[in-house]
Amino acid sequence: MENDILVLADEVYERLIYDGEKHISIASLPGMKERTVTLNGFSKAYSMTGWRLGYAAAPESLIAVLNKIHQHNTTCATSFVQQAAVAALRDEKDEVNGMVREYQRRRDYAVGAINRIKGISCLCPKGAFYIFINIKKLGRPSAEVVEYLLNEAKLAFVPGDVFGPEGEGYLRMSFANSYENIVEGCGRLKRAVEKLSSDSTYPSSKQ
Repeated sequence: MENDILVLADEVYERLIYDGEKHISIASLPGMKERTVTLNGFSKAYSMTGWRLGYAAAPESLIAVLNKIHQHNTTCATSFVQQAAVAALRDEKDEVNGMVREYQRRRDYAVGAINRIKGISCLCPKGAFYIFINIKKLGRPSAEVVEYLLNEAKLAFVPGDVFGPEGEGYLRMSFANSYENIVEGCGRLKRAVEKLSSDSTYPSSKQ
């Protein structure tokens, strides 16, 4: 407020939070409603990934300008997706809460399993469905480790450096998969990391 900054708040993960944490929209804070554009959608909470339906909430003056741009870029959202969103908002009972409980079960297992693997570690995320794994002790670039895990263990991760230079030394893992696959994946990860740590002959991009 002191610097007259407009806030663009992506709150698409507002429902996917754990351990009794509460989501607080920045637009709900005193003096922030008139200077905030809140973005949200249906891909995460309602598992409508790829259907590309979202919405923005902002002061009327901003929405009027945004609407002009949107009309020329997109025209409109697909009709069947709009109907699905209405059904999600109107008919939801405990489905999202049930999904969050299952995500938390998967998260708890994965975090515990990862932190038992020598050479890597992670913090416990409070929201979304990603784990940022610290691999700095492996002494190899994140992109190289991602390639190794894909070839060696058929595991797909995102190298941390795609999120900026501070992300180097980390891997992003998603736990938006079945509990059984996460158990299997963590087992593969353990075996692959142990092999990589003991194999000094594995080619490195640093050599």
